[in-house]
Amino acid sequence: MRTLYVRVFLITIAVIVVSGMLGFLLSNIYYHAKLKSFNDEKLVGIAMEMKQFVEREPDMMQPYLDNAAALGYEIYVTDGKGNDEFYGSEFRGKDLDKQAVDMVLDGEVYHGVAQFPSKPFITGFFDNQLSNTVGVQLQIGNTSYGLFMRPDVILQFGELRIFFALIGALTVGISILIFLISTRYLVNPIERLSEATKRIVQGNYNLKLPTKRRDEIGQLAQHFMTMSHELERVDQARQQFVSNVSHEIQSPLTSIQGFAQLLSDRDLPEREREHYASIIEEESRHLSLLSKQLLLLSSLDQGQEDLTKEEFSLRDQFRQAVQVLQWQLEDKELLLRISVPESIQLVGNEVLLMQVWMNLLGNAVNHLPQGRSIEIRAEQIDTLCVIQIRDTGDGIAAEHLPFLFDRFYRVDRARERSSGRTGLGLAIVQKIVRIHDGTIEVSSSAEGTVFTVTLPQM
Repeated sequence: MRTLYVRVFLITIAVIVVSGMLGFLLSNIYYHAKLKSFNDEKLVGIAMEMKQFVEREPDMMQPYLDNAAALGYEIYVTDGKGNDEFYGSEFRGKDLDKQAVDMVLDGEVYHGVAQFPSKPFITGFFDNQLSNTVGVQLQIGNTSYGLFMRPDVILQFGELRIFFALIGALTVGISILIFLISTRYLVNPIERLSEATKRIVQGNYNLKLPTKRRDEIGQLAQHFMTMSHELERVDQARQQFVSNVSHEIQSPLTSIQGFAQLLSDRDLPEREREHYASIIEEESRHLSLLSKQLLLLSSLDQGQEDLTKEEFSLRDQFRQAVQVLQWQLEDKELLLRISVPESIQLVGNEVLLMQVWMNLLGNAVNHLPQGRSIEIRAEQIDTLCVIQIRDTGDGIAAEHLPFLFDRFYRVDRARERSSGRTGLGLAIVQKIVRIHDGTIEVSSSAEGTVFTVTLPQM
């Protein structure tokens, strides 16, 4: 497996190679497009100066051309009849056409540098072929000669070439070294994040990452820490949920088992037998209700892709809920007021939302002392429907309010357990409201408790 450092190194080398090739290609294109003709004209001017001096001082031709070659030029002189003379370094290729020689001997100027073929990765500036020269005529007495010359790049720029090559090599080498060292600044946090991932997989959520950085890695570390804390919270909630479910199931099962053993006694009085049987029946009902609510929560947790929604009257729904609870309201002599306009229509799952109102109203009925009152009020505000269920009970202590919607949470554990309630009702209510894109809030004081449900009118 290639490490991140190896990948960075290979990418760096690839970038340098590709950049170098593209840089050379673009520079070569610029040379052929702009500099080649300029260089040709400059060399023709130098060749003309040589021509003028040699024709003026023919006896000085040999030492003059030797000096010119020593100053950094490659020179070829020919009369076209086999009498050839070279000055300076040897040409790599003696590929000069006879036609070009004859043209110069006839008095024309040969522009071999300007006419040198353009190739993407071959620059004519460094190619010391005879065809890559400029040529002018020399007239010494009655004899015509062709003088062909080009700069001796190695002689003119030999030391500079080594100097610039050394600069380039050192620049590339030092750049790679600095880049690899600086890469640790980027790679180390990523390695720490990778290590943190392994620790999270092992169930260790106590992580410390460099979150003070102000770049994307710092933001990633911050998000990673947030994710770790959320996973820890979810894991703790899962463990607590499993523990609560186990406890809720174990308690009725223990009762059923114990009373079933008592019922096996043949000498047990009939009255006690009926009492124990009623307890077993009650505990069985509690288990059945618990299993149904757990299944409902599980289905709600799966999402709302298959949630069937339809339009219905909110007032009619509350009337149905009140009819179901009518006997409990009369038994506790509770006063119920409903202020829900007929015009309010909701779009949602009618069965699930009915369960919301039944749970909220049922909680109020069960907790209210005899002779108190419940008020149901609804109003439309822009595109929202706000429903309030207010009671005049003794209120809920402030320390319990943040946990009311937690699964299996009970304000009065002893009373709730004896009443057969599971502690899942408000958790189910909150889940149903959320999958309808709504919110539910609770406030309480000594004068009573208010549950506020806000639903969009889709």
